[in-house]
Amino acid sequence: MKIGYARVSTDEQNLALQKDALRRAGCDRLFTDRGVSGAEFSRPGLDAALASLTPGDVLVVWRLDRLGRSISKLIDLIAWLGRNDTGFVSLTEAIDTTTAGGVLMFHMMAALSEFERRLISERTRAGIIAARERGIVMGRRPALTPAQRSQAIALLQTLPIGEVARRFNVHPTTVRRAVRPTAPRLTPGCADPVQP
Repeated sequence: MKIGYARVSTDEQNLALQKDALRRAGCDRLFTDRGVSGAEFSRPGLDAALASLTPGDVLVVWRLDRLGRSISKLIDLIAWLGRNDTGFVSLTEAIDTTTAGGVLMFHMMAALSEFERRLISERTRAGIIAARERGIVMGRRPALTPAQRSQAIALLQTLPIGEVARRFNVHPTTVRRAVRPTAPRLTPGCADPVQP
């Protein structure tokens, strides 16, 4: 039996296009989710569709992103379907895990997505290192300027930390961090401190 699943992200979007395509593909039953993000993998319609699958059934979607946007969760879901002797078909991408070619296509797409994710991560890290080497300070700007930090240290001689924090319109923890001397970090297994 073919079980169709359709999803739209907002209540204003229409499910008709997906439903028509799923019916043309021969789906016997349709499950839907309306107004639910693809980032969420626990959805009433999807949960019901998965619960209705029995060995030999096939879960059919109009497009892969209707099932979800996280490639790692999609891979986990397709693997779960395979372990439960159920197939998966995505009409737009022509993926059909009931065939050897379809399984290969799905894994190639997953591998390419993982490769792209790692490339983006490597480029981001390289960009951060290059920026630091050019002297660009990364991260959020300190809540207290060096002058304010000096003032806060002086005020703490006569005022409680909460009052000093109120004067600078910051949280007491911010004042505590600003006046605490920076201790060197130790890398596990190293005797010499690593400066932050």
